[in-house]
Amino acid sequence: MDKLRKILLLLLAGLCLTGSGFMQGWMNRDRDRLGLTRMTPLENAPPMLAFTTVALGGFRGLISNALWIRANELQEEGKFFEMAQLADWITKLEPGFPQVWTMQAWNMAYNISVKFKDNPPGDFSDRWRWVQRGIELIRDEGLRYNPNEPLLYSELSWLFFHKMGDNLDDGNMFYKQKWAEEMAAVLGDTNRPNFDLLIHPQTDEDRARVGVLTNRYKLDPALMKEVNEEYGPLEWRLPEAHAIYWAVRGRKQAEADPQRFDRTDLDRLRRSIYQALMRSFHRGRLLSYGEGKLLRFAPNLDIVDTVNKATLALMKEEDVKIRDGIATAHRNFLADAVYYLYTYNRIQEAQKWYDTLAREYPDKPLLSGKPDSLPRDMDLAEYCFARVQEDIGETDQRRVGALVKGLITSSFLDLAIDNDEKAAGLMALAKATIDRYQQQTSQDSTTNRIPLAPFDVMRQQALDDLLNPQEGLIPEARARLRDKLNLPPEPAQPAPADTNAPPVINPPASAPATS
Repeated sequence: MDKLRKILLLLLAGLCLTGSGFMQGWMNRDRDRLGLTRMTPLENAPPMLAFTTVALGGFRGLISNALWIRANELQEEGKFFEMAQLADWITKLEPGFPQVWTMQAWNMAYNISVKFKDNPPGDFSDRWRWVQRGIELIRDEGLRYNPNEPLLYSELSWLFFHKMGDNLDDGNMFYKQKWAEEMAAVLGDTNRPNFDLLIHPQTDEDRARVGVLTNRYKLDPALMKEVNEEYGPLEWRLPEAHAIYWAVRGRKQAEADPQRFDRTDLDRLRRSIYQALMRSFHRGRLLSYGEGKLLRFAPNLDIVDTVNKATLALMKEEDVKIRDGIATAHRNFLADAVYYLYTYNRIQEAQKWYDTLAREYPDKPLLSGKPDSLPRDMDLAEYCFARVQEDIGETDQRRVGALVKGLITSSFLDLAIDNDEKAAGLMALAKATIDRYQQQTSQDSTTNRIPLAPFDVMRQQALDDLLNPQEGLIPEARARLRDKLNLPPEPAQPAPADTNAPPVINPPASAPATS
């Protein structure tokens, strides 16, 4: 009898387990259909991760909760290295929990990285290693197990935009330098990558570069081309382009399964695109980089129309409460675009956007602190001249002279690095500044203003300073500037005296003869 009861109990247990398996399958399908879980089966997971997700079952949540509480305590205590280890355990227990990926990446990129100083000065290699690790954690691991999670895409976009692209970290220029070098190695040392060649590689070298691009950096050349056509041309050696890329990629993932995500997810990604796009406008051209070179940036004036459209779209889609703030940002953007285009000698484009500014905001002053500076009362040249002089006082001879010399010097420096558009614009603005100063002071009968030196004289003085072998530019820059200005080569400098040669002793004067 006891034997029969044991057999029946075993059969009953087997039936219960079988029924539970069927019910679990039905429940998983219903939860997925209703969007109650974002957890998908792990594919190609490491053995330890596969073991924990299967063997521990529902207990994974209890263990990860306890570790999460402890990780928060360590964060409050400032023990970031110990916190990183706990967070690593949590990701192995709950790989489908996106917050732990973002927390650990933030901890690495922001908290742990700043524990290291530059050693030697200017070398932030240790910090850069942790910033890279934070990016790689989300890009290579978090998105591997959560490919449809908008939060991870927005956080990854933020790391490129803020940690690497902003200037709040002492090592930010080092990060930009290293990233530019890495991207140049795979995309080519150009601000216009050949995306068609990356999509359809023709040689073994091209295929190797595409392999690095897709396997190491997880970038899709076809999507890069699409992003560049919609929001560019972008400078892919700078982090802002990658901030836009990952936000666009996240938005596409969210839009592909709209039942799982709400408007907040899409709003966050759309704002990430807008922020990075605005930054790309202000300093989205890379003029120089590389070891031993000073990083130099310039506005990306080829995306003015793109930024304008993105801002107008954002204004329509955002909540009414912040729409006025976006309108202010749009007006400031148009004002900057006009001024930048004018200084880069793109006068027709500057006039086009100045007309747009006047049409969209006719009753808004163009200059801070000057309520009467309305578009209808100023033409393009007057506005740009006033922008230059906002901080200097219109008829201060000393300050205007310093400004003109600064404009001329900047023009020559841009010419030396082949930034010809801006060089011409700055030189024209310097001449216009002198002309306007002379005109205004000549009409001022109440004072006896000291006139400025003629433009040609100030231009020659600035050029002589830059071409001075002792105190001017480095030899390579001097040679390039002479070549651009069609000047003869620099005269050969006398060789320095040989300090090891014996000293020359003058013979003594002849003594008078003695008898």
